[in-house]
Amino acid sequence: MFITRLISGVIVLAIAVAAMLLGGNILFAFVALISMIGLFELYRASGIEKKGPAIAGYIGALLYEMLLWAAVSEGELMAAAVGTLLIMAVYVFSFPKYKVNEIFCAVAGLAYVVVLMSFIYKVRMLNDGLYIIPLIFICAWGNDTCAYCVGMLIGKHKMFPRLSPKKSVEGFIGGIAGAVLLGLIYGRIFGTHLISLSVPMRDCAIIAGVGALIAVVGDLAASAIKRDTGIKDYGRLIPGHGGILDRFDSILFTAPVVYILAVCLGA
Repeated sequence: MFITRLISGVIVLAIAVAAMLLGGNILFAFVALISMIGLFELYRASGIEKKGPAIAGYIGALLYEMLLWAAVSEGELMAAAVGTLLIMAVYVFSFPKYKVNEIFCAVAGLAYVVVLMSFIYKVRMLNDGLYIIPLIFICAWGNDTCAYCVGMLIGKHKMFPRLSPKKSVEGFIGGIAGAVLLGLIYGRIFGTHLISLSVPMRDCAIIAGVGALIAVVGDLAASAIKRDTGIKDYGRLIPGHGGILDRFDSILFTAPVVYILAVCLGA
């Protein structure tokens, strides 16, 4: 099991890194693909993946991706609005076929998966985006790794025993501290390439720390959804890891945070 998890994790990381380095249409296609798969996984977890609200959600997601790629001014906002209207239209014209929780899940899926995931592409499109985008993964996976190590070594106090029994307060603190340290190191090494940031080392540390904090929320949010829907994993696409949402749950939250902070700190 460990070997399978390790190999599949390395493959996913290699694909993600290659897409980030190439950028442009390659990265866009990668982000669009995992967004659509993630949306399907969320809808399947809620039992609506083949129902009318989900179909409308898929159409809204495709429209969002098209306008994002075309760089239409305020296109993504318009696409999200159209997707929501389509889902509500299905609700109204088929009433009372679908329950309100199915409708809200279909709408939330657009924001939670498609919109948040698109910030990976948006970060790459920033000035210095090639060097800013790794911060997304430092925030998420760096924090997760450091939290795991610290938690295994000295973790004693459970943070959210009902939601995530293995997470400890010590691991949480260690994960944030580790991410900040990784951010500092990253800023020190690549600072000359991060000319859009005011003070690269400081700004990278801030982005990593805040991003790591939000990454924990992203991880717990995905766990909460799985517990509410009674599933262990979102899918089996990535052997040993589960589905796209199992591997990118915290990325969904760190990507927009990195984008917002990079823009604000570079102002």
